[in-house]
Amino acid sequence: MNRPNLTDQATPELHEAGGSQAVKVQIRLRQMILAGELTGGTRIAELSIVEKLGVSRTPIRAALMRLEQEGLLQALPNGGYAVRTFSERDVTDAIELRGTIEGMAARLAAERGVAPRVLAEARACLRQIDALLREVAALSDEAFSRYVALNEAFHAMLGELSGSAFMQRELERVTSLPFASPSGLVIVQADSPQARDMLIVAQAQHCQVLDAIENREGARAEAVMREHSRLAQRNLSEAVRNPLHEKMPGVGLIRRRSSSNTNESTG
Repeated sequence: MNRPNLTDQATPELHEAGGSQAVKVQIRLRQMILAGELTGGTRIAELSIVEKLGVSRTPIRAALMRLEQEGLLQALPNGGYAVRTFSERDVTDAIELRGTIEGMAARLAAERGVAPRVLAEARACLRQIDALLREVAALSDEAFSRYVALNEAFHAMLGELSGSAFMQRELERVTSLPFASPSGLVIVQADSPQARDMLIVAQAQHCQVLDAIENREGARAEAVMREHSRLAQRNLSEAVRNPLHEKMPGVGLIRRRSSSNTNESTG
């Protein structure tokens, strides 16, 4: 199936920057990394990128700096950059951090109260997901892509629901970490026989957290979002252990956790 590339979405900063050469180079290099064209540990040679993309070194250098900030590249001691690899623990920690921050945002929303307009928008988003999941027994590529977009939209609303500009910024920051976005690993479910069932479970948790927020139940709202992130942890485990997912964007950058090495270092 032709699934959307969930890990190469442009950040808000990219959209604001418009069509500048640096942004275009950044997007293209990100795609090359996640598609495996530039494998983990590969040193990025500016000259080869100049030749491949047909642009000058200036936008390439700007793009490389942004990708380092994004976490896909690491700066080398003697200059230049190399493609990062990530331990399974790195990705687990990033997902856990997202669950923690989303949980805090949900708790603040419940404790502080939410404007009716914002709550109505969140409800409308969930109704669209409900309708989508009721339509068919198995999701088509188009329906799955629609689910991804709605799922991303609902998670993005948590910052607004919290009423905190600070929380919104932190949510944007943590979801930009490699593999930590709400849909970063949901693609693993796409071809599974249990795909629709897992999405129904996730949707039930969406509804539960919104109910908790509306009923001013802060502790419950936080707990539900923390639990919700465990679905992504399950998808991570499936992605790194199932050969069928080896070609999933970016999975080649994840080092599988060794059962004999419990003190796995981060990369």
